[in-house]
Amino acid sequence: MPIKGQEENKRGRAKAGSILLAFIGTLFIFCASVYLVLNIRQIYYFDIDFLKIEEAAGLDGRTIRENYDILIDYNLAVKRSGELELPSFPMSDTGRIHFAEVRRIFFAIQYTGAVCLFVFAAGFARKVRRRDFECLKWTAVFSAVIPLTLGIAAAVSWQKVFVLFHELVFQNDYWIFDPVTDPVINILPDEFFFHCAAAILLFILIGSAASGMLYRALTRRRRRK
Repeated sequence: MPIKGQEENKRGRAKAGSILLAFIGTLFIFCASVYLVLNIRQIYYFDIDFLKIEEAAGLDGRTIRENYDILIDYNLAVKRSGELELPSFPMSDTGRIHFAEVRRIFFAIQYTGAVCLFVFAAGFARKVRRRDFECLKWTAVFSAVIPLTLGIAAAVSWQKVFVLFHELVFQNDYWIFDPVTDPVINILPDEFFFHCAAAILLFILIGSAASGMLYRALTRRRRRK
């Protein structure tokens, strides 16, 4: 094969590798953003007053926060808490199944994020040795598309996005809670989930911007050398 053809193949493989690594980096940014928002409990604490959750639930703020904290700990892989028991709320069998399904999803996100971080770090280290930083550029692009696309959809109709998400992720309708049998739904209004989604998209945008800035900084440094 001519040298020119070999060089083109080499560049093609390098670009394909950069794009694959960028997908992994983007997936990490998404998983990390979800994990951060899951742990930023102040979003919910703010919404207790902002959304008047005390009035809807008929409980004081301290009791609501206690139950919410138990629910969040249940979804953290590092906690590995046992069966979910909310001291102020009874739960139906279907409600308990739904929370267990949500927990599995959150666990999968956390484990996937950890794997993606390891793989991206290893792959990026090899790229740095070759002074190839293109994966950062593609990571910035891919991770910008997610919040822009979903943000527009949510702005047009959050309720439709919320329902569609649940219909795609869950294979049953257990996510449709009856306040009589599962009164915990009274402390989890749809508006709160909208705020969480907005925060996740914001963190993804921050990850996109950070990737882009790092790409420009490393590229300028390479050119100076």
